[in-house]
Amino acid sequence: MDSGRIRTPRTAPRTGRGARSAPRTTGGAPRTARVAALATAALLATVVPSAQAVAATPPRVDLTVLVVDDGGSAVGAITAELKGSGVPYRRIDLNDPNRPVLNTAFLSDTVDGRPRAKYQGVVLPHETAFGPDSAEHTALQAYERTFGIPQVDAYTWSHPGVGLDYTNEGGWSGVLDGTTAGVTPAGKAGPFRYLSGALTFEDNDPSIAESYGYAGRPRAGYTSYLDVPVAGSDGGRASLVGEYAADGRRELVVTFAYNQHQRQFRALARGIVEWLTQGVHLGQSRNYLSVHVDDVFAPDARWDTALDCTPGDFDCAGDDGEGVDPIRMTVADAQYAAAWQKASGFTLDMVYNGGQGEQWRTEHGGSDPLTDRLVADRAQYRWINHTYTHPFLGCVQDNAVVPWQCAKDTAGNTLWVGRSALSGQIRNNHNWAVGKGLSVDRAELVTGEHSGLKTLPQQPVDNPNLAGALADNGVKWIASDNSREPQQRSLGTTTGAAKTVPRHPMNVYYNVGTAAEMTDEYNWVYTSRADGGSGVCEINPASTCLPAPLPTTTGYADHIVPQEARTALSHVMGNDPRPHYVHQSNLAEERLLYPVLDKVLADYRALFAPSAPVVNPRHRDVGTELNRRAAWDQAVAAGRVTAYRIGSTVTVKAPAGVTAPITAPEGTRKQLLLGSTAFGAPYGGTRSAWTTPEPLQTSVTLTLPTA
Repeated sequence: MDSGRIRTPRTAPRTGRGARSAPRTTGGAPRTARVAALATAALLATVVPSAQAVAATPPRVDLTVLVVDDGGSAVGAITAELKGSGVPYRRIDLNDPNRPVLNTAFLSDTVDGRPRAKYQGVVLPHETAFGPDSAEHTALQAYERTFGIPQVDAYTWSHPGVGLDYTNEGGWSGVLDGTTAGVTPAGKAGPFRYLSGALTFEDNDPSIAESYGYAGRPRAGYTSYLDVPVAGSDGGRASLVGEYAADGRRELVVTFAYNQHQRQFRALARGIVEWLTQGVHLGQSRNYLSVHVDDVFAPDARWDTALDCTPGDFDCAGDDGEGVDPIRMTVADAQYAAAWQKASGFTLDMVYNGGQGEQWRTEHGGSDPLTDRLVADRAQYRWINHTYTHPFLGCVQDNAVVPWQCAKDTAGNTLWVGRSALSGQIRNNHNWAVGKGLSVDRAELVTGEHSGLKTLPQQPVDNPNLAGALADNGVKWIASDNSREPQQRSLGTTTGAAKTVPRHPMNVYYNVGTAAEMTDEYNWVYTSRADGGSGVCEINPASTCLPAPLPTTTGYADHIVPQEARTALSHVMGNDPRPHYVHQSNLAEERLLYPVLDKVLADYRALFAPSAPVVNPRHRDVGTELNRRAAWDQAVAAGRVTAYRIGSTVTVKAPAGVTAPITAPEGTRKQLLLGSTAFGAPYGGTRSAWTTPEPLQTSVTLTLPTA
């Protein structure tokens, strides 16, 4: 049984190509004489409020970030972090000749007699993105100085203009792959307090330079947050990330190249945003990991290393159609799972087929020690309905052809599994669980192979009977395959219709019980025909073939485990709540799942401080999170959110029915109609929450702690 049997070959993101060149430092985007003239004229025609005037009347600072984009990967990475965590931003494309001109009117104005800063922080490709002598550069610096607005230099080099010595003055420049950097005491006390202290740059491919940087010695006014040791008798260190305070302004200076997928950026991303927004911003971020174990109580078919297919599957040529030697957990496997959870501090979601357990019991003389053991340990797991017997719930499949097709009647109409059959599979499995004392949520469902949902190319639409069957059973959250449908969507048009919860498939296959079997199938998928593989990797643009087949004795431990752990950890560190899914077979025999999860958790806990633990949401909580994000993003894109800070007071107004994500420092309080209460939940050294106005209020009002 497999909830994601069709696997698209994939590889980890390429994370370093083209990242070695030094940033431009003298101009950024192409400029025209007309634009330059307009910028100068606009600057002369307006007057920046004086610092004294701003101090006398605390300004309104809108909770929006200004992003000045040159198309480089560094700005792209920070933009992705803002977008992914729900921080509103305005992007200015330096390569667009018709872009707005940055002048005083663009950056600030007056609202209700109060000076307003339109942006709470500014992201630049580097410190002189507009040219050091341009009117826009002058206007931006005046704005930052007047309103106390921070600026991130996304990627620059080590030089006195950003508070660092040149690299030939006790510093260093070169490839950073495999280098271990240290979060300084100032970094751990400041924006990177959620990190444990050490950060190792990725080195995924020794033949490719993935990261390049400039480590410079700090000068006066510069505080290092991330540094590396440099050669020399003094045992000194040079900075890669730090704050430069000069001329009444603050800059976060980053002197290494990166993109949004690299682990070193993902680790620093939260702190960059916290520094940029001074710890007060819309949006929130967590590090999520949930793992669904499908087909619990059922057996899974086994890969045949001679046939290069799975007996029992209709497309396994030369097979008699009857799968043999299935893979199913034992009592010892169940005991190991319970012990592993306790030792690791992590809870698995058991996605169960009660009818399959009953069938096994019937076929084995009325005895099923595995089901008895898992039921006895039921309180140690979370449980999710996977339908009673795991049938395909979409169209009626015609397996007489390969690949299968949807069967049709004589008039050419698609034949569908009916609503009654769909509803019965959901209802019977739920009732079975209740009868066994399992704590199961009626609102959660995972169908076998995500069936019932559209399955391209054979079934381009959902089973038209699915939405009704979900409503019959109170299902609100149905799993989908993230590799096919990464976005959440509704099933049906009625209010309260069920929504999908995309899940990440893990490359720990459903039909293998040993490392040798896993590696053999992996080789079949990821090697060329010339090397004895299927050649799928040669025709799929999203995949790359292995240079040579992996050894079946060591390939799983040496190649597959680190790659799958790296991919999963990138999801965890990317504020991605979508669950990962595997199968009960991965907990059986050689228990292939555990090395992957052990590495994910160990690498995570070595990188992050206890203040930022892995969040382990259940199925419905993931659905709720994705639903809130979608509504929030729509409201922000439509310009229907107003949020600003005046002194220590933050005000947020969103459309009715839209919950706002807000992050603020420890000690922040939310104002009630009478009095106040502590705001949000702690995570990574800040507090955050999805929140709405209190009764009889039209906006959310927070009071920030004062120094």
